[in-house]
Amino acid sequence: MATTNDLKNGLVLNLDGDLWAVVEFQHVKPGKGGAFVRTTLKNVLSGKVVDRTFNAGTKVETATVDKRTMQYLYIDGEDYVFMDLQSYEQISVPAGTVGEGTKFLLPEAEVTVATHEGVPLYVELPTSVILEVTYTEPGLQGDRSTGGTKPATVETGATVNVPLFINIGEKIKVDTRDSRYLGRS
Repeated sequence: MATTNDLKNGLVLNLDGDLWAVVEFQHVKPGKGGAFVRTTLKNVLSGKVVDRTFNAGTKVETATVDKRTMQYLYIDGEDYVFMDLQSYEQISVPAGTVGEGTKFLLPEAEVTVATHEGVPLYVELPTSVILEVTYTEPGLQGDRSTGGTKPATVETGATVNVPLFINIGEKIKVDTRDSRYLGRS
């Protein structure tokens, strides 16, 4: 248990049976009346974001979230199997929990897996990964007025918009948050 005065960004709260991460908080002390804490909370499982206000000093239940560095091993049906790098224990994470990160997961990639009471909550990929281009159309010089882009398929099967000069077999750096091309590697 903690009070609303102990809130900080990233803290996970257990409210009404759901897990909510504090995205933003602000202590407000109006000239008249009691102080309160205005928060922006994100549901850890669904990703839904809500604004919630608490009276200052109100007790809230905190949840213990265990974040561990794990290595992605393979797909087992609908589940992705990860191995803890310290204990070598393997856990299966459903595809829905991995989310959009499946587009950039390579075998042996190191990711952060967050669990609560043994249940995987989410998988955090590194902000950028280096992938090889497996297919892209040849870029023609001169058929554009500004820097143009073309779609390219990378080794994981994801499609990324790349500059016209990128060819098959080149390694590129991709942002895992928004599938943006960051440069050659």
